[in-house]
Amino acid sequence: MDVQRELLIEQRVANEARSPLIAYLLLIFLWGFGVHRMYLGRWISGLFMLTVWGIGWLLTPILIGWPAVAFVALWCVIDLFLIPGMIRADREDIRRRLR
Repeated sequence: MDVQRELLIEQRVANEARSPLIAYLLLIFLWGFGVHRMYLGRWISGLFMLTVWGIGWLLTPILIGWPAVAFVALWCVIDLFLIPGMIRADREDIRRRLR
């Protein structure tokens, strides 16, 4: 009975967990908009990324927006390596909720 319960939990985790492929596609194609972070449930940092990205691009004509754009671009590069950990944390949260 316990093994069956664990199998059902793992099936639910597989069905409910966020897809790494979708997260990477959102990051690669929508880059600085922070949509990949919002998809992974990190709404505050995603909205912050979107805000900094937007303000940065609005201020680039007067040259003071480039540091903000560069900051978000660097953040996106770092997120390329952080996405697997975010997915793992999401799966662990689902497991914890189901037990």
